[in-house]
Amino acid sequence: MDSALVGIPVALILAIAIADLAAPDRIHLGPLLVAAPAITASFAGPRLTAAIVVVSAAAELLIASVQGDFGTQTFVGEIAALVTVGVLIVIFAYVRDRERRTLTQVRSVAETAQRALLRPVPARMARLRVASTYLAAEAEAHIGGDLYGAVRTRGLTRLIIGDVRGKGLAAVSDAALLLGAFREAAHHAPTLPHLAAYLQDSYGDRLADIPAPPPEETESFITATLVEFPDDRPLLTVVTCGHPPPLLLRGGEVTALPDDAQAPPFGLGDLAPAEYTARTFPFGEGDALLLYTDGVIEARDRAGRFYPLSERIAEWAGDEPELLLRRLSQDLLRHVGGRLDDDAAMVAVRAV
Repeated sequence: MDSALVGIPVALILAIAIADLAAPDRIHLGPLLVAAPAITASFAGPRLTAAIVVVSAAAELLIASVQGDFGTQTFVGEIAALVTVGVLIVIFAYVRDRERRTLTQVRSVAETAQRALLRPVPARMARLRVASTYLAAEAEAHIGGDLYGAVRTRGLTRLIIGDVRGKGLAAVSDAALLLGAFREAAHHAPTLPHLAAYLQDSYGDRLADIPAPPPEETESFITATLVEFPDDRPLLTVVTCGHPPPLLLRGGEVTALPDDAQAPPFGLGDLAPAEYTARTFPFGEGDALLLYTDGVIEARDRAGRFYPLSERIAEWAGDEPELLLRRLSQDLLRHVGGRLDDDAAMVAVRAV
C-alpha cells in the first residue's frame, strides 16, 4: 500500500469538516464523511479503515460541538448512519483481505503444481534449440489443462503438446497422468504410433478406474500432437490426435503441416478405434516448428476476431525459439486486451 494514499481520506475529512463549519446552519455536510472510510477500504485493510471511521466520527463530533447540535435528531441520525455504514465497510475490508490471503495461498499451490507438471523444456536438445511457454487464462490460476513435455532417447528427441478438456483439479490430474505416461513410454516405444497407442491405453485405463461423470458433463479427452526429431537426419515425424496442426517456419513462410491423418483425441479411442499414422516432413538447418494449443488460435479481440497466428508469426520466423515465443506471447496478450479466455501453451523448435 502506498502511504501517500492515506492522505486522500484524511484530506477529504478535513475538507468536509471545514466546509460544513463554513456552511449555513440549514446545510449539513456531515453525511459525506462516510466517503472517507469507503475510499480507504479500496486500498487498505480493515485496521486502517476502522481508524478512518473513528477519525470521521470524531470530525462529526467536532462539527456538532462547534455548531451546538449535540442531542439533536439531525446529529443522532448522522452519527448513527456514519458508525453503521463504517462498521459495514470495515467488515467488507476484513472479508476481502481474508479472501485475498486465501487466493494467495491457492496461487502458491498452483504455481508449485505448474513447476512440477510443466517443467521447462531444455534449451538445447541435440540438433535442436527449444523453448516453451504457458499462458494462463486467469492470472490467479497459473495452471490448467494444457500440457507439454520433451524427452531425449536413443538418438531421438520426442515432444508432446496437448490440451485436456475442462479445467480445475480434474484437468490437472489428467494432464499429469498423460505427461507421466509420455515421459516413461517415450524411452521405450519404437515408433510414434506405438507411443500414441500406449498413451491412449494408459489414459483409457485411468478413465475406467474413475466413476462415470454426471449426465450434464461430457466425456473427458485430451487432444495432443507428438513429434519426433532424429539426430542424424533432417526430418521430423508427427502423429496428431485431434490437435491443431503444427506450423512449419521456413524461409520466411509459414505452413501448417497437413493433418489429414488425424487420429481421435486420447480418451475417445473406444468410440472410434484409433489408427495412428505417422507423417514425415523435411526439417533441416534453419527450419523452425511451432506447437500450440487451441487457446492461441481461438483467442479473440474485443471485436470477436480470432488471433491470426500464421500471419503474425511470419514477422518473427527468423527469431530464436525463446525470443519468438516472447514476442508471440506479448502480441497475443495485446490482441485479447491482456487476459485470455483459455489457457495457451506453446513450444518452439529450431534446427541448428
